[in-house]
Amino acid sequence: MDLLIIGGTRFLGRHLVDAAQARGDRITLFNRGQTLAAPPAGVTLRRGDRQADLSALAGGRWDVVIDTCAYLPGDVSRLTTALAGRVGRYLLVSSVSAYASAALPTPEDAPLGRIDDIDTPVVDGRTYGPLKALCEAAALRVLGDAACTIVRPGLIVGPHDPTERFTWWPARLARAAHDHQPVLVPGAPHRPLQAIDVRDLAAWMLQLMDAGAGAVAGAGAGAGAGTGGAFNATSPPGAFNWGGLLQACATAAGFGPGQAGPDLRWLPDAHLLAQGVQPWRDLPLWLPAEGPDAAEHAAFMAVPTARAQAAGLVCRPIAATVADTLAWWRALPDERRAFSLAGLPPEREAAVLAAWPAATGLPPA
Repeated sequence: MDLLIIGGTRFLGRHLVDAAQARGDRITLFNRGQTLAAPPAGVTLRRGDRQADLSALAGGRWDVVIDTCAYLPGDVSRLTTALAGRVGRYLLVSSVSAYASAALPTPEDAPLGRIDDIDTPVVDGRTYGPLKALCEAAALRVLGDAACTIVRPGLIVGPHDPTERFTWWPARLARAAHDHQPVLVPGAPHRPLQAIDVRDLAAWMLQLMDAGAGAVAGAGAGAGAGTGGAFNATSPPGAFNWGGLLQACATAAGFGPGQAGPDLRWLPDAHLLAQGVQPWRDLPLWLPAEGPDAAEHAAFMAVPTARAQAAGLVCRPIAATVADTLAWWRALPDERRAFSLAGLPPEREAAVLAAWPAATGLPPA
């Protein structure tokens, strides 16, 4: 397959390159060249800026283009217009955040988010999801339904994750294995979680595109039955939960059978919120089941994934993702193992724990 990847040097992009190279695909990257000075051996780099200069894409034809870094609809419009007639299928990496609400489970036909300032260049907590929805609309408007595939991942995790969110938990349990201090954990063990290993996502997207690679521009209308439309791409609802995540982290950190496990302090949402602990950032992956925003996020970790599973998506056990993520993190230079984007500093974590006199190490009722 002749593959064009927009981006291709960071998290999902680099794993796409690895998976495509292992398959023998012919790979072209289009990016600004700021993350890597040179592409991997055998990979062609076309250097440019999707917001300012697409001239490097003036020639060439590809079976598939995978856009890993689409955040603004104007960028998607320019790119797809430049490539129209020269690609068989365009796969846009969107997000489950594109849905208008996560109060209830969101199948692929659920309403998408909207904002009034559709031309905003600001990507933040308010605009990220609706802008992804506008990116989807822009691609469909230029290329049409028959040539577009929309993949809406949930939380993408695994080695080389730059967000620090998932990585914080394996690293936190590794610290506990060393200093034997209690670990603050939100909520209760049975609370559901959803995530997708970046390597599973990359491999599945390529597999999905195999069925659609035959219709290079001009050779036919659309590509591959079942490859079009939108797909929620994350672990199946109920596949794992907080308890399973922490157990996997403890095992990877070295808490073995017959040894005392980590001192997990499961504190209630109300206490954490009263202490000013920020969901998702201070305690990564935590979405409170109570509080002012709880109803809006009630089903964020219950996204239906049947369509992606029917199309071949398989998610590895969470224990494998945890172990590989911890091994990657441990191999980083000292300065890159610090957590500046996610997680509570040790002294802050200790203060929150100290403010809960009833903390016993047991899950709250």
